[in-house]
Amino acid sequence: MRLFIAVLLALSCPFSRSEVLQTFNTCSEFFSERQVPVIPGILNPNSEHARYKKICQRYNFTSVGSGYTYATLYDTESRIPVFSAYRYTARGDFIRPRIPWMIEPQLDPRVVCMTVPYRNQATEEDYFENRYGVNCGHLFPNCHAADEFTAKSTFTLTNIVPQNISFNAGSWNRIENETRDSMSTHCYDNNNKVLAHVLTGAIPGKNKLNNRVNIPSYMWTAFCCYNSRKRLWVSQAYWALNKQEKDNEAISKKSLQELQQFLSQNWVKNVKLFSSNTVLVKSLETL
Repeated sequence: MRLFIAVLLALSCPFSRSEVLQTFNTCSEFFSERQVPVIPGILNPNSEHARYKKICQRYNFTSVGSGYTYATLYDTESRIPVFSAYRYTARGDFIRPRIPWMIEPQLDPRVVCMTVPYRNQATEEDYFENRYGVNCGHLFPNCHAADEFTAKSTFTLTNIVPQNISFNAGSWNRIENETRDSMSTHCYDNNNKVLAHVLTGAIPGKNKLNNRVNIPSYMWTAFCCYNSRKRLWVSQAYWALNKQEKDNEAISKKSLQELQQFLSQNWVKNVKLFSSNTVLVKSLETL
């Protein structure tokens, strides 16, 4: 019976067409100045960690450019992403896709285990166990996608963490909309096109969904962009507890420097999210 269930789970999960790579070089355009974050012990330019996998995400193979839509650093022990990185170029005109959640076949061996078909990643079945009151929460939200193709690529479980249902639909959803509006207003490149680089991540917590998938204690997000109209770099950041919340709870705007300090105090010391060329960005609050 266990083997039968395992095979059914394996067959029921659509596969992503993304690529697990040694470096982010082939999809570095999703990082500001093409420089990946520095997260000591997790992501360093000159070191590898078997636990953390670099994924250049895409929905399908295409002849247009590389076909990549964003990048994800994935933690195979916690079975959640560390962060997803993407370019915001204005929200496209499409409705929310209705497609199955996808898994990343390159994260696991081809042989299906009798008890656990995917040892290194979450499956949709993990989210059926709901004693913690969580659901699938995007890091790269589909509402930030430039087109339907990109939006569909966000529906992979390597871009998802367990978020409290009220938090996901409440204050964090409002932050996704608020950052989208801010980027559309303040982020213009030298060609007067909307362009911002975004990093959204999660700090692992103490509880596990289905005894497998870490439930983050905090969610965080930051964007950095060039404002050609004011000729300066600007940024904005947020973080919040991943918890059940009451109506109308607010998440305060923070500077990039405040977020990096928070992450250094509550997660990993000396985190640097964006490139050295954009360290002195101004917060939107100062404009």
